[in-house]
Amino acid sequence: MPIVGLGFYFEDLPVGRKFQSLGRTVMDADICAFCNVIHMTEVLFTDMEFIKNESDIKGRIAPGSFIYGIAEGLLAQSTMQKTGYAFINMELTVHQPVFAGDTIHVECEVIESRLSASRPGRSLVRTSNKVVNQRGEVVLSYTPLRMVKCRNA
Repeated sequence: MPIVGLGFYFEDLPVGRKFQSLGRTVMDADICAFCNVIHMTEVLFTDMEFIKNESDIKGRIAPGSFIYGIAEGLLAQSTMQKTGYAFINMELTVHQPVFAGDTIHVECEVIESRLSASRPGRSLVRTSNKVVNQRGEVVLSYTPLRMVKCRNA
């Protein structure tokens, strides 16, 4: 019986391949839970009076690290199950804030894809990932390099 939800293999990820994740709405409760779990006590995320009276950004915003985490979760559930072996590195840029109530998705393009020289049956795949809100604005971008399983490994 086939298993659904398995990730992409190296052979499924040639340079130039593009795909998009499902969307997810960022809720106020999600932001509060994330800040509590990692003990992020920065007033920009925890003090609505500071945000209202002193911040340049008005409204409940999500930490960039949280948005990155959501993006990885959206991708993991559909592209990396049983095929993603390691996260190696990345560059990340936060372009603009994500507010409670925003819905985001991830748009990916494979920009590097090669067999590993030292690990048989493994490959290195880099994607250009853009986290996009419901207005089509890029809010965060990053370029992860991952070790990915080859189909016949």
